[in-house]
Amino acid sequence: MKAVLDDSKPIFQQIHEMIEDDIIEGELQEGDQIPSTTEISKFYQVNRATAQKGLTVLVEEGYAYKQRGLGIFVSKDARSKLLEKRKNEFRKQYIKPMLEESKRLDMGLDEVIKFLKEDNND
Repeated sequence: MKAVLDDSKPIFQQIHEMIEDDIIEGELQEGDQIPSTTEISKFYQVNRATAQKGLTVLVEEGYAYKQRGLGIFVSKDARSKLLEKRKNEFRKQYIKPMLEESKRLDMGLDEVIKFLKEDNND
């Protein structure tokens, strides 16, 4: 998890997304225990309820599960499901608007791909 929270989004959402990032990047793997509400609240100096809300979202979305008395753990296939979710968000946030703009500029798909390949080599 990153060490600093900011004002860009609600804190619980940032906590939720940081744990998602840890799962995607392999820092947390299937079956690993996720830091507790207490650990998160102390680390970020936030209310325990805020930390709990971030963890609850992970459980509700199926990326984590609770084991009574033991804590919250990373669910089976959480990484692959998160990758699929993030790819779809990437497509919606970046690819579709880029293609819409390329149409306005009368650019063909081949030209867009050429630019992507050129910029990928930088």
